[in-house]
This record gives sequence, structure tokens and C-alpha cells, in this order.
Amino acid sequence: MKGIRDASLLWILVGVFGLFGCSTGGVDPENTVRLLNVSYDPTRSFYQEFNELFAKHWMDSRGQVVVIDQSHAGSGKQARSVIDGLEADVVTLALGYDIDAIAKHAELLPKDWQTKLPNNSSPYTSAIVFLVRKGNPKGIRDWPDLVREDVSVITANPKTSGGARWNYMSAWTFVLDRELGDLSKLKSIPHEQLQAADLAAEQFVRDLYRRVPVLDSGARGATNTFIQRGLGDVLITWENEAMMALQESPDDSVVIVTPSISLLAEPTVAVIEQLAIKHNTLEVADSYLEYLYSLEAQKLAAKHFFRPTNRDGIPSELTDVFSELKLVRLADVFGSWVEVQKRHFDDGGLFDQMYNSQ
Repeated sequence: MKGIRDASLLWILVGVFGLFGCSTGGVDPENTVRLLNVSYDPTRSFYQEFNELFAKHWMDSRGQVVVIDQSHAGSGKQARSVIDGLEADVVTLALGYDIDAIAKHAELLPKDWQTKLPNNSSPYTSAIVFLVRKGNPKGIRDWPDLVREDVSVITANPKTSGGARWNYMSAWTFVLDRELGDLSKLKSIPHEQLQAADLAAEQFVRDLYRRVPVLDSGARGATNTFIQRGLGDVLITWENEAMMALQESPDDSVVIVTPSISLLAEPTVAVIEQLAIKHNTLEVADSYLEYLYSLEAQKLAAKHFFRPTNRDGIPSELTDVFSELKLVRLADVFGSWVEVQKRHFDDGGLFDQMYNSQ
């Protein structure tokens, strides 16, 4: 798969010729730059609109046409594709570990990539919520309802989906919060108490995955399984994915249930520097990601149901849709994603042990 940069994926081409109705025949190839954004499942519609916004910004400021190609799949799968040769200029993935993996295994960007942009290179955030059938026939209110014997749960595979890893770790966080109380004081809690809470969390998550009949590779596939195929009583998913599904569902066939607690899901972005240098796109790639923090892009993120990292100047009607719930940062409870990945999601880790023993 070395050197992949062709039309074998689903490319969505955006440039000023698309914005202004011009044909590609009228575009000067010497004045055109092309980027590949490798992203995760639920960002398709956001980046389609953001790419148009950025293309206009780049033309207005630099007088140059920019064409952005998009590729979407589960975040872990996308990271593996870049490692294996997919020539991304930028990646916009579900969690930092997937970009760390590219830095470690392919050495295509520096290991301190997360310091390059504000908010640890997370321009927008999300939460983990539930989507249930119309009328909520199973009466699902919070995490404990997901391990009831009469409930079937849909979630994606955490081995390939970044969103599914947020789902899994949010369930784990719920139990730690229930057992230990204030998670900001973990360092003062006796080791024996921490260990007991951790064992309770492991059993809870094990029980949850016993109720999962199928694991799709990405969040969008899991949504389709729940809505289109009609499997399961509840879908665990990104807040933005749930809101989009609610907006698109006919006859209010699904309802969002907000749990009491979730990890603050922090998708991250980075320039794949070595490939951007190779493609002579480093300047435009840097600007592309920096523009995600502009007021226009933050408004657009909120429009697509991502929580903007800076709400200054954003109309309240765009932010009032976000439910109140307890949000916890993964780093404050579990340390780094590298530690989490090694314990839970690497081959032979806790997830494999849980799922393979069923």
C-alpha cells in the first residue's frame, strides 16, 4: 500500500472551482495545491463544509486554489493506513494515541506533535451518550441499565474505532466515579480501595460487552447497525453522531439519553510533516489546521454538534443543544492514552481477554 494517494478511496474534492461553479478546466494547475485529510468516521459532513470555508479563506488570503481530499474510517484503522503508506498531509483523528502511533511506527511527525496547536491539538470536543428507540421502551437512563439482562448494546470495536475506545473508557470511568467519588482526589485514595474499584470497573465493562451482539469497525457503521439494521436496544456513541442521527432519523425513531458521566472526548489533529514536506504542502497544511480554531470554524463545529473549545462569539442557539453532564478528562484518571492502550486495547490486553472469553 506504499505511496497511496489516488482515487481508490472515497475522495471528496473541494476547491474554489467547486465553490464558485467553475470547471476544473479553467483552473491553473500551477496555482493549485492539494491536501489529503485522513479523518475518522463521524466527521464527514463537518469537513465537507469546513473544506469549502478554508478553500475560500486560502484563496482570499493567498490567491491560490486548494483542493482537499477526504478519507474516513475508524480512527485506529486510519492510523494504520497512514503507517502502511496512505500519504496524508493532515490527520484529524478520534484520539491522540492514534497519532502517537503514526509518530512512533512511521516517524512521519515529531513525538511532541500535540504541543503544536492549542488545547493539546484538540480544536473541538465531544461526549459519550446513548441513542435509544422511540419512547425509550427499555427505560434506559444511565450506565447501569446497559448491563441489564434484557438490554442489547451496540458499540463499535475499540480495536479499530477511536470512538469505541472513548465508549469503553467512559463506562470504566462511571464505575470508578461510583465507587470512589471525587476522581480529582485519586492520589489520596488508599491503594486497596483503588484496586477494588478497578476490579469492579473491569467486571462492569465485561458484563457490558456480553450484551454486544456485533462489533462494527467504526462509529458510523455502529450507527447504521442500530438505525438501519434495527439491532440493539441502545447505541453508545459520540454526542455529535447521536445528534446527527436524531436530526436525520424519520418520525423521531430514536431518542438521545445523556448519562450522568462521560469522559471528555478530545479528538486531535496533526500535520504529517514528512509527507507534507514531500508534497510541498507544509504551509497550507499548517494553515488548514490552525483555521480550525478560528471563530468561523468553531461556529461550524458547533453547527455539526461538536463542542467548540472556544465559545466566545458563538451564538447560544448553537451551544444550548449540549446537555449538562459530568465530564472527566482521561489524563486526570488514567494517565496517557499510551498507558490505556497498552493495558486495555493492545493484542492480548483486557479487551481481548474480555471479548474472547465470551
